[in-house]
Amino acid sequence: MNDVIELLKKHRSIRKYKPEPIPQQELEQILLAGQAASTSSNIQAYSVIAVTDPERKRKFAELAGNQQQIVESPVFLVWCADLNKIHIATNLHEDVELQQNVELFLLGTIDATLAAQNATIAAESLGYGMVYIGGIRNNPQGVTDLLELPPLVYPVFGMCVGIPDQEPDIRPRLPLAAIYHQEVYKKDGLEQEINAYDETTRVYYATRKGGGKGGEQESKWSREMLRRFKANRLREHLHDFLTGQGFRLR
Repeated sequence: MNDVIELLKKHRSIRKYKPEPIPQQELEQILLAGQAASTSSNIQAYSVIAVTDPERKRKFAELAGNQQQIVESPVFLVWCADLNKIHIATNLHEDVELQQNVELFLLGTIDATLAAQNATIAAESLGYGMVYIGGIRNNPQGVTDLLELPPLVYPVFGMCVGIPDQEPDIRPRLPLAAIYHQEVYKKDGLEQEINAYDETTRVYYATRKGGGKGGEQESKWSREMLRRFKANRLREHLHDFLTGQGFRLR
């Protein structure tokens, strides 16, 4: 196997960082690697904002549910879907309203995600660690105000980056057979694969560095999914926020 594949397979979320800053030159190379990601029709409908000011990072941590890793990381990157720049580009030629639908919203979101994952790989290749912070969507208006985002821009997720100050175990993934289908979606055998993965994750949660998951019942993947999604519709406020930012989700 080659070095790139080995690097990808060693990915871990890092939540504790050493205080050393990331040199600006290396940060720029990480972001340039992000820019090299695929983008639909070259629209590049995303932006990334680097936050290093301690007080600003503290505010982000509060908005994201008091996630201390945001404060501890030397740089916090906020990846945004950005249709504002598309609107500006088109209006260089004609004063027209940007024709929107769900597809255009998805293109910006996907572009931001692809670029961020490229940046993740680049950062890890340089010895840095990272963790995605979806918690900024807990209060997207607060994040928008803090970043002074214009209409047609929304924060997709944050990303802490820095030198790791921990060595967590690699979290096991579902068996390949549970996510890989040939020709058509296979409907048989998924329950068996999930049961096998439950046993893998049961052992992982019980023995991982830092201790197992608490709770009265044994932790395993299917139970974690039940806990997360039973009678819990995540972040229902997002629709109203997005429409308020000018996105037309139709």
